[in-house]
Amino acid sequence: MRLFAALLVLLVLTVALAGKGGRSKGRNRIRGRGRGSRAGAVKRFAAECKEYVEDGKKVLDCQERQLTTIPLGWPDDIEHLLLARNKIRILRNDAFAQFRYLKSLDLQQNEISHIEEGAFNGLSQLSILLLQHNRLQLLTEEVLLPMPRLHHLRLHDNPWRCDCQLDSLVRTLQLPSNRNMGNFAKCAEPSALWGQKLKKVDLELMCPDLQGSSGARPQLPQQQGGSSRPRPPAIQRHPDATSLCHTYMSPKPLLDCKNRELKIVPPDIPGYIVKMDLSSNNITQLRPKEFLAAKELKLLNLSSNNLQQIDMAAFAGLLYLRELDLSNNSLHYFQYGVLEDLYFLRKLSLGNNLWMCDYNIHYLIYWLKHHPSVEYSGLVCSDPPEFRGWPVENYVKTYNAECPKDKQVAPQTDNDQGGTTVQELTADLEEEALPSPIRVHDKFEIIRLS
Repeated sequence: MRLFAALLVLLVLTVALAGKGGRSKGRNRIRGRGRGSRAGAVKRFAAECKEYVEDGKKVLDCQERQLTTIPLGWPDDIEHLLLARNKIRILRNDAFAQFRYLKSLDLQQNEISHIEEGAFNGLSQLSILLLQHNRLQLLTEEVLLPMPRLHHLRLHDNPWRCDCQLDSLVRTLQLPSNRNMGNFAKCAEPSALWGQKLKKVDLELMCPDLQGSSGARPQLPQQQGGSSRPRPPAIQRHPDATSLCHTYMSPKPLLDCKNRELKIVPPDIPGYIVKMDLSSNNITQLRPKEFLAAKELKLLNLSSNNLQQIDMAAFAGLLYLRELDLSNNSLHYFQYGVLEDLYFLRKLSLGNNLWMCDYNIHYLIYWLKHHPSVEYSGLVCSDPPEFRGWPVENYVKTYNAECPKDKQVAPQTDNDQGGTTVQELTADLEEEALPSPIRVHDKFEIIRLS
Protein backbone atom coordinates (compact mmCIF):
# COMPACT_ATOMS: atom_id res chain seq x y z
CA MET A 1 0.00 0.00 0.00
CA ARG A 2 2.80 2.35 0.91
CA LEU A 3 4.55 1.46 -2.30
CA PHE A 4 1.44 2.24 -4.32
CA ALA A 5 1.03 5.65 -2.60
CA ALA A 6 4.65 6.52 -3.27
CA LEU A 7 4.31 5.64 -6.96
CA LEU A 8 1.12 7.73 -7.18
CA VAL A 9 2.82 10.80 -5.66
CA LEU A 10 5.79 10.37 -8.00
CA LEU A 11 3.49 10.17 -11.01
CA VAL A 12 1.64 13.35 -10.00
CA LEU A 13 4.92 15.26 -9.55
CA THR A 14 6.18 14.09 -12.93
CA VAL A 15 3.02 15.24 -14.70
CA ALA A 16 3.16 18.63 -12.94
CA LEU A 17 6.80 19.23 -13.89
CA ALA A 18 6.14 18.21 -17.47
CA GLY A 19 3.24 20.68 -17.74
CA LYS A 20 5.35 23.51 -16.30
CA GLY A 21 8.18 22.77 -18.71
CA GLY A 22 5.73 22.76 -21.63
CA ARG A 23 4.30 26.10 -20.64
CA SER A 24 7.80 27.54 -20.25
CA LYS A 25 8.81 26.30 -23.68
CA GLY A 26 5.60 27.71 -25.08
CA ARG A 27 6.39 31.12 -23.61
CA ASN A 28 9.93 30.90 -24.95
CA ARG A 29 8.60 30.04 -28.37
CA ILE A 30 6.28 33.02 -28.26
CA ARG A 31 9.09 35.34 -27.21
CA GLY A 32 11.30 33.83 -29.86
CA ARG A 33 8.68 34.52 -32.51
CA GLY A 34 8.42 38.07 -31.27
CA ARG A 35 12.15 38.69 -31.57
CA GLY A 36 12.25 36.99 -34.93
CA SER A 37 9.37 39.15 -36.11
CA ARG A 38 11.11 42.38 -35.13
CA ALA A 39 14.37 41.28 -36.71
CA GLY A 40 12.52 40.31 -39.87
CA ALA A 41 10.77 43.67 -39.95
CA VAL A 42 14.09 45.50 -39.72
CA LYS A 43 15.55 43.30 -42.38
CA ARG A 44 12.57 43.79 -44.68
CA PHE A 45 12.66 47.55 -44.06
CA ALA A 46 16.35 47.74 -44.75
CA ALA A 47 15.73 45.83 -47.96
CA GLU A 48 13.52 48.68 -49.15
CA CYS A 49 16.56 50.98 -49.12
CA LYS A 50 19.37 50.68 -51.60
CA GLU A 51 22.85 50.08 -50.28
CA TYR A 52 25.74 50.38 -52.73
CA VAL A 53 29.35 51.48 -53.05
CA GLU A 54 30.39 54.43 -55.19
CA ASP A 55 33.98 55.63 -55.47
CA GLY A 56 34.88 53.25 -52.68
CA LYS A 57 32.37 54.77 -50.24
CA LYS A 58 29.27 53.08 -48.84
CA VAL A 59 25.97 54.78 -49.65
CA LEU A 60 22.55 54.03 -48.15
CA ASP A 61 19.77 55.45 -50.33
CA CYS A 62 16.46 55.68 -48.47
CA GLN A 63 14.87 58.46 -50.49
CA GLU A 64 11.10 58.52 -51.03
CA ARG A 65 10.34 55.78 -48.50
CA GLN A 66 7.59 57.64 -46.56
CA LEU A 67 9.77 57.58 -43.43
CA THR A 68 8.64 59.59 -40.41
CA THR A 69 11.55 58.66 -38.11
CA ILE A 70 15.08 57.30 -38.34
CA PRO A 71 14.67 53.52 -37.87
CA LEU A 72 17.11 51.31 -35.97
CA GLY A 73 18.99 48.45 -37.54
CA TRP A 74 20.65 50.25 -40.44
CA PRO A 75 24.35 49.55 -41.17
CA ASP A 76 26.54 51.74 -38.98
CA ASP A 77 29.52 51.86 -41.36
CA ILE A 78 27.90 53.88 -44.16
CA GLU A 79 29.50 57.17 -45.27
CA HIS A 80 26.61 58.77 -47.20
CA LEU A 81 22.99 58.64 -46.03
CA LEU A 82 20.24 59.84 -48.40
CA LEU A 83 16.93 60.57 -46.71
CA ALA A 84 15.47 63.16 -49.09
CA ARG A 85 11.76 63.32 -49.95
CA ASN A 86 10.40 61.55 -46.87
CA LYS A 87 7.89 62.62 -44.16
CA ILE A 88 10.28 63.30 -41.27
CA ARG A 89 9.05 66.15 -39.04
CA ILE A 90 11.28 66.06 -35.95
CA LEU A 91 14.90 65.03 -35.44
CA ARG A 92 15.27 63.61 -31.92
CA ASN A 93 18.43 63.54 -29.80
CA ASP A 94 20.99 60.94 -30.89
CA ALA A 95 18.99 60.14 -34.03
CA PHE A 96 22.22 59.49 -35.96
CA ALA A 97 24.58 58.55 -33.13
CA GLN A 98 25.31 55.09 -34.56
CA PHE A 99 26.69 56.48 -37.85
CA ARG A 100 30.20 57.27 -36.64
CA TYR A 101 31.70 57.27 -40.15
CA LEU A 102 29.02 59.36 -41.82
CA LYS A 103 30.40 62.12 -44.07
CA SER A 104 27.25 63.43 -45.75
CA LEU A 105 23.63 63.51 -44.64
CA ASP A 106 20.82 64.49 -47.04
CA LEU A 107 17.57 65.49 -45.30
CA GLN A 108 16.15 67.89 -47.86
CA GLN A 109 12.52 67.90 -49.00
CA ASN A 110 11.11 66.51 -45.76
CA GLU A 111 8.73 68.23 -43.34
CA ILE A 112 11.29 68.98 -40.62
CA SER A 113 10.11 71.78 -38.33
CA HIS A 114 12.14 71.02 -35.18
CA ILE A 115 15.65 69.70 -34.50
CA GLU A 116 16.57 68.83 -30.93
CA GLU A 117 19.91 70.11 -29.69
CA GLY A 118 21.57 66.68 -29.61
CA ALA A 119 20.12 65.33 -32.87
CA PHE A 120 23.52 65.22 -34.58
CA ASN A 121 25.50 63.78 -31.67
CA GLY A 122 28.22 61.41 -32.80
CA LEU A 123 28.61 62.85 -36.29
CA SER A 124 32.19 63.99 -35.78
CA GLN A 125 33.14 63.07 -39.37
CA LEU A 126 30.20 64.77 -41.07
CA SER A 127 31.19 67.44 -43.59
CA ILE A 128 27.97 67.89 -45.63
CA LEU A 129 24.49 68.48 -44.20
CA LEU A 130 21.49 69.25 -46.43
CA LEU A 131 18.41 70.69 -44.71
CA GLN A 132 16.95 72.81 -47.51
CA HIS A 133 13.29 72.61 -48.57
CA ASN A 134 11.91 71.92 -45.08
CA ARG A 135 9.82 73.85 -42.52
CA LEU A 136 12.52 75.10 -40.16
CA GLN A 137 11.99 78.47 -38.52
CA LEU A 138 14.53 78.35 -35.70
CA LEU A 139 17.90 76.69 -35.21
CA THR A 140 20.70 77.38 -32.75
CA GLU A 141 24.43 77.16 -33.03
CA GLU A 142 24.48 74.39 -30.41
CA VAL A 143 22.89 71.99 -32.90
CA LEU A 144 26.01 72.25 -35.09
CA LEU A 145 28.61 71.76 -32.34
CA PRO A 146 28.81 67.92 -32.62
CA MET A 147 29.97 68.36 -36.26
CA PRO A 148 33.40 70.07 -36.11
CA ARG A 149 34.23 69.13 -39.72
CA LEU A 150 31.04 70.53 -41.23
CA HIS A 151 31.84 72.83 -44.15
CA HIS A 152 28.77 72.51 -46.43
CA LEU A 153 25.42 73.40 -44.89
CA ARG A 154 22.30 74.00 -47.00
CA LEU A 155 19.40 75.82 -45.31
CA HIS A 156 17.54 77.63 -48.10
CA ASP A 157 13.81 77.34 -48.78
CA ASN A 158 12.94 77.24 -45.07
CA PRO A 159 10.63 79.86 -43.45
CA TRP A 160 13.32 81.33 -41.18
CA ARG A 161 12.10 83.66 -38.45
CA CYS A 162 14.87 86.20 -38.10
CA ASP A 163 14.67 87.24 -34.44
CA CYS A 164 16.83 86.89 -31.35
CA GLN A 165 16.42 83.11 -31.18
CA LEU A 166 18.17 82.78 -34.54
CA ASP A 167 21.00 85.14 -33.57
CA SER A 168 23.62 82.50 -32.68
CA LEU A 169 23.08 80.58 -35.93
CA VAL A 170 23.27 83.73 -38.07
CA ARG A 171 26.48 84.83 -36.36
CA THR A 172 27.99 81.43 -37.12
CA LEU A 173 26.93 81.57 -40.77
CA GLN A 174 28.38 85.04 -41.19
CA LEU A 175 31.89 84.02 -40.13
CA PRO A 176 34.31 84.35 -43.09
CA SER A 177 35.53 80.78 -42.55
CA ASN A 178 31.98 79.44 -43.16
CA ARG A 179 31.63 80.66 -46.72
CA ASN A 180 29.81 77.46 -47.82
CA MET A 181 27.33 77.37 -44.98
CA GLY A 182 23.82 78.77 -45.25
CA ASN A 183 24.21 80.34 -48.67
CA PHE A 184 20.91 81.49 -50.23
CA ALA A 185 18.89 81.01 -47.02
CA LYS A 186 16.57 84.00 -46.47
CA CYS A 187 14.39 85.49 -43.75
CA ALA A 188 10.65 84.87 -44.04
CA GLU A 189 9.73 86.78 -40.88
CA PRO A 190 9.39 89.51 -39.73
CA SER A 191 8.12 91.41 -42.74
CA ALA A 192 10.73 94.13 -42.19
CA LEU A 193 13.49 91.61 -42.96
CA TRP A 194 11.64 89.49 -45.48
CA GLY A 195 13.85 88.29 -48.33
CA GLN A 196 17.17 89.23 -46.72
CA LYS A 197 19.87 86.57 -46.76
CA LEU A 198 20.98 85.12 -43.43
CA LYS A 199 24.57 85.59 -44.56
CA LYS A 200 24.05 89.34 -44.90
CA VAL A 201 21.20 90.33 -42.61
CA ASP A 202 21.98 93.12 -40.14
CA LEU A 203 22.16 91.56 -36.67
CA GLU A 204 21.17 94.82 -35.02
CA LEU A 205 17.94 94.91 -36.98
CA MET A 206 17.33 91.24 -36.34
CA CYS A 207 17.83 91.39 -32.58
CA PRO A 208 17.96 94.92 -31.13
CA ASP A 209 17.89 93.58 -27.55
CA LEU A 210 21.41 92.12 -27.91
CA GLN A 211 23.12 95.45 -28.56
CA GLY A 212 25.73 97.05 -26.39
CA SER A 213 25.18 98.35 -22.90
CA SER A 214 23.74 101.61 -24.20
CA GLY A 215 20.54 99.73 -24.96
CA ALA A 216 19.62 102.17 -27.70
CA ARG A 217 17.46 100.57 -30.35
CA PRO A 218 18.55 101.11 -33.93
CA GLN A 219 16.43 103.52 -35.90
CA LEU A 220 14.97 102.03 -39.04
CA PRO A 221 14.94 104.29 -42.08
CA GLN A 222 11.80 106.35 -42.48
CA GLN A 223 9.61 105.80 -45.49
CA GLN A 224 7.46 108.35 -47.26
CA GLY A 225 4.33 107.24 -45.44
CA GLY A 226 5.97 107.83 -42.07
CA SER A 227 6.44 104.10 -41.35
CA SER A 228 9.63 103.15 -39.54
CA ARG A 229 9.85 99.73 -41.20
CA PRO A 230 11.95 99.30 -44.31
CA ARG A 231 10.04 98.18 -47.34
CA PRO A 232 10.58 94.49 -48.14
CA PRO A 233 12.76 93.99 -51.19
CA ALA A 234 10.98 93.36 -54.44
CA ILE A 235 10.47 89.80 -55.54
CA GLN A 236 13.17 88.70 -57.96
CA ARG A 237 12.03 88.34 -61.51
CA HIS A 238 14.27 85.33 -62.00
CA PRO A 239 14.94 83.41 -58.74
CA ASP A 240 18.38 81.90 -58.34
CA ALA A 241 19.26 78.32 -59.16
CA THR A 242 19.16 77.01 -55.60
CA SER A 243 15.60 78.21 -55.01
CA LEU A 244 14.34 76.83 -58.32
CA CYS A 245 16.18 73.52 -58.27
CA HIS A 246 17.13 70.81 -55.80
CA THR A 247 20.74 70.40 -54.71
CA TYR A 248 22.23 67.00 -53.87
CA MET A 249 25.72 66.83 -52.39
CA SER A 250 26.35 63.11 -52.40
CA PRO A 251 27.77 61.10 -53.90
CA LYS A 252 28.64 64.08 -56.17
CA PRO A 253 27.18 67.60 -56.16
CA LEU A 254 24.12 67.62 -58.43
CA LEU A 255 21.79 70.51 -59.30
CA ASP A 256 18.50 68.94 -60.37
CA CYS A 257 16.43 71.40 -62.44
CA LYS A 258 14.58 68.78 -64.45
CA ASN A 259 10.98 69.49 -65.47
CA ARG A 260 10.74 72.90 -63.74
CA GLU A 261 9.11 74.76 -66.65
CA LEU A 262 12.20 76.95 -66.94
CA LYS A 263 12.51 79.27 -69.92
CA ILE A 264 16.06 80.40 -69.19
CA VAL A 265 19.07 78.93 -67.43
CA PRO A 266 18.68 79.90 -63.76
CA PRO A 267 21.28 82.41 -62.52
CA ASP A 268 23.78 82.02 -59.67
CA ILE A 269 24.71 78.40 -60.30
CA PRO A 270 26.91 77.32 -57.35
CA GLY A 271 30.52 76.89 -58.38
CA TYR A 272 30.90 73.49 -56.70
CA ILE A 273 28.22 71.75 -58.82
CA VAL A 274 29.60 68.77 -60.78
CA LYS A 275 26.40 67.59 -62.49
CA MET A 276 23.49 69.70 -63.72
CA ASP A 277 20.21 68.41 -65.14
CA LEU A 278 18.20 71.01 -67.10
CA SER A 279 16.26 68.50 -69.17
CA SER A 280 12.52 68.64 -69.93
CA ASN A 281 12.15 72.41 -69.66
CA ASN A 282 11.39 75.07 -72.27
CA ILE A 283 14.78 76.72 -72.74
CA THR A 284 14.91 77.81 -76.39
CA GLN A 285 18.18 79.77 -76.33
CA LEU A 286 21.51 79.59 -74.50
CA ARG A 287 22.89 83.08 -73.97
CA PRO A 288 26.59 83.97 -73.57
CA LYS A 289 28.38 82.97 -70.35
CA GLU A 290 25.34 81.43 -68.65
CA PHE A 291 27.49 78.68 -67.10
CA LEU A 292 30.53 80.82 -66.36
CA ALA A 293 30.28 80.35 -62.57
CA ALA A 294 29.98 76.54 -62.81
CA LYS A 295 33.69 75.96 -63.20
CA GLU A 296 33.58 72.40 -61.78
CA LEU A 297 30.76 71.22 -64.04
CA LYS A 298 31.49 67.87 -65.71
CA LEU A 299 28.05 66.72 -66.87
CA LEU A 300 25.39 68.98 -68.40
CA ASN A 301 22.01 67.67 -69.57
CA LEU A 302 20.02 70.05 -71.80
CA SER A 303 17.89 67.46 -73.57
CA SER A 304 14.18 67.92 -74.37
CA ASN A 305 14.11 71.72 -74.20
CA ASN A 306 13.05 72.82 -77.69
CA LEU A 307 16.48 74.45 -77.84
CA GLN A 308 16.88 76.35 -81.11
CA GLN A 309 19.91 78.59 -80.72
CA ILE A 310 23.22 78.43 -78.86
CA ASP A 311 25.17 81.68 -78.73
CA MET A 312 28.88 81.54 -79.44
CA ALA A 313 30.02 82.02 -75.82
CA ALA A 314 27.24 79.98 -74.18
CA PHE A 315 29.67 77.34 -72.87
CA ALA A 316 32.41 79.77 -71.85
CA GLY A 317 34.19 78.64 -68.71
CA LEU A 318 33.21 74.95 -68.93
CA LEU A 319 36.80 73.81 -69.30
CA TYR A 320 36.25 70.52 -67.47
CA LEU A 321 32.93 69.50 -69.01
CA ARG A 322 33.08 65.85 -70.09
CA GLU A 323 29.48 65.03 -71.09
CA LEU A 324 27.00 67.27 -72.91
CA ASP A 325 23.49 66.10 -73.83
CA LEU A 326 21.71 68.23 -76.45
CA SER A 327 19.37 65.54 -77.76
CA ASN A 328 15.64 65.99 -78.44
CA ASN A 329 15.82 69.68 -79.29
CA SER A 330 15.31 71.86 -82.38
CA LEU A 331 18.90 72.65 -83.30
CA HIS A 332 19.77 73.22 -86.97
CA TYR A 333 23.52 73.89 -86.68
CA PHE A 334 26.19 75.34 -84.38
CA GLN A 335 27.59 78.80 -84.79
CA TYR A 336 31.32 78.94 -85.39
CA GLY A 337 33.17 78.85 -82.05
CA VAL A 338 30.39 77.39 -79.86
CA LEU A 339 32.44 74.36 -78.82
CA GLU A 340 35.86 75.97 -78.53
CA ASP A 341 35.91 76.06 -74.70
CA LEU A 342 35.10 72.36 -74.28
CA TYR A 343 38.67 71.10 -74.16
CA PHE A 344 37.97 67.92 -72.19
CA LEU A 345 34.63 66.91 -73.69
CA ARG A 346 34.35 63.16 -74.17
CA LYS A 347 30.67 62.52 -74.95
CA LEU A 348 28.28 64.60 -77.06
CA SER A 349 24.64 63.52 -77.56
CA LEU A 350 22.99 65.17 -80.59
CA GLY A 351 20.11 62.88 -81.57
CA ASN A 352 16.58 63.96 -82.55
CA ASN A 353 17.45 67.47 -83.70
CA LEU A 354 16.58 69.24 -86.96
CA TRP A 355 20.09 69.25 -88.44
CA MET A 356 20.18 71.30 -91.66
CA CYS A 357 22.70 69.87 -94.09
CA ASP A 358 24.05 72.99 -95.74
CA TYR A 359 27.22 75.01 -95.41
CA ASN A 360 26.43 76.04 -91.79
CA ILE A 361 26.78 72.48 -90.53
CA HIS A 362 30.43 72.29 -91.57
CA TYR A 363 31.79 73.84 -88.36
CA LEU A 364 30.40 71.01 -86.23
CA ILE A 365 31.96 68.34 -88.43
CA TYR A 366 35.23 70.28 -88.57
CA TRP A 367 35.35 70.46 -84.77
CA LEU A 368 34.57 66.75 -84.35
CA LYS A 369 37.24 65.87 -86.91
CA HIS A 370 39.85 67.72 -84.88
CA HIS A 371 38.64 66.19 -81.59
CA PRO A 372 38.67 62.45 -82.35
CA SER A 373 38.42 61.53 -78.65
CA VAL A 374 34.84 62.89 -78.51
CA GLU A 375 32.20 60.16 -78.76
CA TYR A 376 29.14 61.62 -80.50
CA SER A 377 25.81 60.23 -81.67
CA GLY A 378 22.60 61.25 -83.45
CA LEU A 379 24.07 63.55 -86.10
CA VAL A 380 21.68 62.90 -89.01
CA CYS A 381 20.42 65.27 -91.70
CA SER A 382 16.82 66.42 -91.33
CA ASP A 383 16.74 68.86 -94.25
CA PRO A 384 16.85 69.42 -97.20
CA PRO A 385 14.71 66.49 -98.33
CA GLU A 386 17.31 65.07 -100.73
CA PHE A 387 19.70 64.45 -97.81
CA ARG A 388 17.17 63.51 -95.15
CA GLY A 389 18.40 60.50 -93.18
CA TRP A 390 22.01 60.92 -94.29
CA PRO A 391 24.74 60.99 -91.63
CA VAL A 392 25.95 64.57 -91.60
CA GLU A 393 29.57 63.55 -92.03
CA ASN A 394 28.65 61.73 -95.28
CA TYR A 395 26.98 64.88 -96.59
CA VAL A 396 30.05 66.96 -95.80
CA LYS A 397 32.29 64.44 -97.56
CA THR A 398 30.10 64.72 -100.64
CA TYR A 399 30.18 68.50 -100.48
CA ASN A 400 33.94 68.57 -100.14
CA ALA A 401 34.65 65.76 -102.62
CA GLU A 402 38.10 66.22 -104.13
CA CYS A 403 38.33 67.02 -107.80
CA PRO A 404 39.84 64.07 -109.76
CA LYS A 405 43.42 64.39 -110.82
CA ASP A 406 44.27 64.99 -114.49
CA LYS A 407 44.73 61.82 -116.47
CA GLN A 408 48.36 60.80 -116.60
CA VAL A 409 49.43 59.72 -120.09
CA ALA A 410 52.41 57.44 -120.40
CA PRO A 411 55.28 58.67 -122.61
CA GLN A 412 55.68 57.37 -126.20
CA THR A 413 57.56 54.09 -126.52
CA ASP A 414 59.58 52.81 -129.43
CA ASN A 415 56.74 50.53 -130.52
CA ASP A 416 54.31 53.41 -130.93
CA GLN A 417 53.72 54.62 -134.47
CA GLY A 418 54.18 58.26 -135.34
CA GLY A 419 55.84 60.89 -133.20
CA THR A 420 52.93 62.11 -131.11
CA THR A 421 54.14 63.78 -127.91
CA VAL A 422 52.37 63.89 -124.55
CA GLN A 423 51.44 67.54 -125.10
CA GLU A 424 49.89 66.75 -128.48
CA LEU A 425 47.90 63.85 -127.08
CA THR A 426 46.55 65.98 -124.23
CA ALA A 427 45.57 68.69 -126.71
CA ASP A 428 43.71 66.12 -128.82
CA LEU A 429 41.76 64.96 -125.77
CA GLU A 430 40.76 68.50 -124.86
CA GLU A 431 39.63 69.31 -128.40
CA GLU A 432 37.33 66.30 -128.67
CA ALA A 433 33.62 67.00 -128.65
CA LEU A 434 31.22 64.62 -126.94
CA PRO A 435 33.06 61.57 -125.66
CA SER A 436 32.43 58.32 -127.51
CA PRO A 437 31.53 55.19 -125.55
CA ILE A 438 35.11 53.99 -125.95
CA ARG A 439 36.61 57.22 -124.54
CA VAL A 440 34.00 57.82 -121.84
CA HIS A 441 36.62 57.85 -119.07
CA ASP A 442 38.66 60.58 -120.68
CA LYS A 443 36.15 63.26 -119.67
CA PHE A 444 35.04 64.10 -116.12
CA GLU A 445 31.93 65.90 -115.00
CA ILE A 446 32.11 67.69 -111.63
CA ILE A 447 28.81 68.39 -109.84
CA ARG A 448 28.92 70.58 -106.75
CA LEU A 449 25.98 70.26 -104.38
CA SER A 450 24.90 73.48 -102.72
